[in-house]
Amino acid sequence: MTEVRDELERRLRERFDPTRLDIRDDSEKHAGHAGATSGGGHFRVTIVSAAFEGMSLLEQHRAVHDAVADLFGDRVHALGLKTSAPSRGTPGS
Repeated sequence: MTEVRDELERRLRERFDPTRLDIRDDSEKHAGHAGATSGGGHFRVTIVSAAFEGMSLLEQHRAVHDAVADLFGDRVHALGLKTSAPSRGTPGS
């Protein structure tokens, strides 16, 4: 899944120029899970970007999903998101 993780990182950096970007591949935790049979991975993303200023949380998540939409299915099965604008601090803190 390193190739998919790298592609997620490349796209998110290009689209959002984040001040923080953490991507965790949790695919191994989901081995045997019905959704994992297609080969898609499970990832958790924490991203802080000025591009999110003025956006609601839902709009931020939609923007991230739009940036990687074509990866869903055989490459990405699940994408957990924590997003924030720099003025709002680090998500989850």
